[in-house]
Amino acid sequence: MSPTGQEHKDARGSEDMKGEGEHSGAHAAGDDYQVIVVGGGMVGAALAALLGEAGVEVALVDARPALLDSEAAGRGLPARRVSALTPVSQRLLEGLGAWPWMAARRVSPYRHMQVWDAEGSGEVGFSADQAGLPVLGHIVENDVTLAALERRLVALPSVHLCLRARVEGLEGGAEGRRILLADGRQLSAPLVVAADGARSPLRDLAGIVVDQRETGHVGLVTTVRVALPHGQVARQAFLPSGPLAFLPLAVEGGEHHCSIVWSTSPAEAERLAGLEREALGEALAAAIDHRLGEVTVLDEAVAFPLVQRHAERYTLPGFALVGDAAHGIHPLAGQGVNLGLMDAAVLAEELLAARRRGVMPGDERVLARYARRRRGDNAGMLALMDGFRLLFGARHPALSLARNLGMSGVDRLVPLKRLLLQQATGQRGRLPASCR
Repeated sequence: MSPTGQEHKDARGSEDMKGEGEHSGAHAAGDDYQVIVVGGGMVGAALAALLGEAGVEVALVDARPALLDSEAAGRGLPARRVSALTPVSQRLLEGLGAWPWMAARRVSPYRHMQVWDAEGSGEVGFSADQAGLPVLGHIVENDVTLAALERRLVALPSVHLCLRARVEGLEGGAEGRRILLADGRQLSAPLVVAADGARSPLRDLAGIVVDQRETGHVGLVTTVRVALPHGQVARQAFLPSGPLAFLPLAVEGGEHHCSIVWSTSPAEAERLAGLEREALGEALAAAIDHRLGEVTVLDEAVAFPLVQRHAERYTLPGFALVGDAAHGIHPLAGQGVNLGLMDAAVLAEELLAARRRGVMPGDERVLARYARRRRGDNAGMLALMDGFRLLFGARHPALSLARNLGMSGVDRLVPLKRLLLQQATGQRGRLPASCR
């Protein structure tokens, strides 16, 4: 591979590898691997890196023509798509050697959270000190996280990147799986993992049914500059139309940029997206009671539908789902990518433990342990977020009063706040060793 992204032929002569840095490690015979990961986003890349560090022969398959330009990631205007990475996710990325590069580029710590009901006086605040942590998390552009993981992947000899590869078929079962690519190639492994997103084609090919619920919301995202320093505080207002988040960004050491995620009705999202930037800035400032002063919109506002999904099962013989292919959650708590990274960490831990025992990665018992550890936790978080969405979306006066009293009560109950902070920072359940 070359730093300029020029094509490089691997040991088989296939022109299917691109990216930064070169490696020419030995490859399994033919097109056979130990694990095939389909989907090169943050979760798929993290899983491939965790397995590759242990010497597992992994094929990472993605339809993109090239890896990200790491020189561009984290430079200039912040990207619209960001994630709130928990301290647990940070530890995972530190263990993979990705975090130092990310921190040198652009990560934005937040030490406090403020949540309030815009229709009343209820408000609750959380701080890193209450959680016993240096920070509650970091707001990080998705491109920065992915570029850091890709830099790690190209340095791992047992990870083989198959780009410009679109999957059109899935065959096999307990004895092994084979994926069929649009260009005629066939790749085989005891285990195929779908990390190919919320509308996972591979999940559909496997015949796994998904419980899908329309949230009635559309997410509107953009980047803004605010007049008053954000003070490393993540702010979220529950408005009649849906929650609005101002997520703090650290740009060139300053505290005057925020990433916006406004979850609202489709009609309102269309109206807001159609506003001139000055008018949208005024609407954003008014929506949070001008807590950050004047708001200047710096980028186009882009809308996307918010759909909650949960696969009825995470595994089949020789097949597993991770990340958005397994679950999709409302963004009001910023937990989506953290749940996916935890999927990757747990699956990698179970696969490596099985490898030490001489058990094949596609073994149903191995995959069942992964599913037990992750599906319940993910289901609980999805139910919690759906409950919040329904509670704060209700317009009944009695529910509005209950919300405000409840938020004020939570703010005074230290043990309950600690429990909520454990959920928000990922400090719950049995963490895999890579996240401790």
